[in-house]
Amino acid sequence: MGFSTTLEADTSCALALDLQSHSKGGAPILGALSLKLMPGETLALTGPSGIGKTTLLRILAQLEEPIDGTLQPAKRLAFVFQEPTLLKWRSARENLTLTTGCSIAEAEASLASVGLSGQGDLRPDALSLGQQRRLALARAIALRPSVLLMDEPFVSLDPQLGAEMMDLFRTLRSNSDMATILVTHEPKEAEALADRILELRGTPAQPK
Repeated sequence: MGFSTTLEADTSCALALDLQSHSKGGAPILGALSLKLMPGETLALTGPSGIGKTTLLRILAQLEEPIDGTLQPAKRLAFVFQEPTLLKWRSARENLTLTTGCSIAEAEASLASVGLSGQGDLRPDALSLGQQRRLALARAIALRPSVLLMDEPFVSLDPQLGAEMMDLFRTLRSNSDMATILVTHEPKEAEALADRILELRGTPAQPK
């Protein structure tokens, strides 16, 4: 059965999914799952590695086709991947203007909002990992999304930098009504940032 977006619209929520199952190459990845995300809500998605958290984000972003399910997609969605997916041959400023269509002034304001003021001419390779993550977050926020998907955005950062990034996210979230789904392996991170926590359980898929 193919993917459908015919879920009856619920105008009160920012995104909704009713998934019956999802498989790859005949191997089950996700079972039956339903969720609704409300405007302004932050949902933490937790569970062991290989349980399907990233796959679920990709389904919500319409990057994968579930075997059997219906989706009410976000009106405007942004995705922050685990590894910063930046245009390495373009400046930090152009990573915003070329991908979101924002103006140079808006790009500079977005860079300033994540602590990258004055770094607009630098290319991603000239930035630290923490700065690259800030740039990826600035690009997502510049889209003014109704829903933001974040796949372990603070992984591989030292504790101090991780705490700074969490504070930055709180500030950016407080200035908008966007809803967020955050994938994390850290219980403290989920508890600190989320209004609600959804734990995926079962037997993680084994790589072939």
